[in-house]
Amino acid sequence: MTRSGDGQVVVRPVTREGVVAHVVGRVPGDGRRVVVVDGAAATGPGELADALVAPLRAAGRAVVRVRVADFLRPASLRFEHGRHDPDAYLEDRVDVRALEREVLTPFAASGRYLPTLWDPVTDRATRAPYAQAPEGAVLVLDGDLLLGLGLAADLTVHLAVRPATLARRTPEEDAWVLPAFARYADEVGPEVVADVVVRADDPAHPALVDRGP
Repeated sequence: MTRSGDGQVVVRPVTREGVVAHVVGRVPGDGRRVVVVDGAAATGPGELADALVAPLRAAGRAVVRVRVADFLRPASLRFEHGRHDPDAYLEDRVDVRALEREVLTPFAASGRYLPTLWDPVTDRATRAPYAQAPEGAVLVLDGDLLLGLGLAADLTVHLAVRPATLARRTPEEDAWVLPAFARYADEVGPEVVADVVVRADDPAHPALVDRGP
């Protein structure tokens, strides 16, 4: 366990199972709730989000899994400034309005939600039917660069890595996105604004960041 010089931050090594248990324990117990798992693809936000499903169900909660990758804007809008523009990757990739309108707002109000909207491979609408979640359900949403979008969430989790680690673990063909993550760290400060911060530089040995008052 390590502590910052001012005594306000404790970094506590845990197992991957410990991360899951900690996040599940932080989910509020009443009503429908939204959990956002944020992190670069190299940190595995989808894997953590999937790992939350069984423990939440074991705790008696219905679980809905939604992926931001299924709510991207059409290619004509995402790639308006080219296919390798890091600013567009940060600012223009996710259809935030559709995600709020079709998923987060109706889920909180009545449990109704759209599981997918857009297939980025075919660049067409998925035409998925609406689904219904019961009272007390937990919607788990995963993706990257999410915490600056103003999404309505009851619990936010950020998988943090050092810039050098992210560069090393990002495939060479995807290295063009790294400036987007640098801007995200500078402008949004995900390690400050997230409810739960997990240091994920070593995937096999994560650590929880406990911030003092």
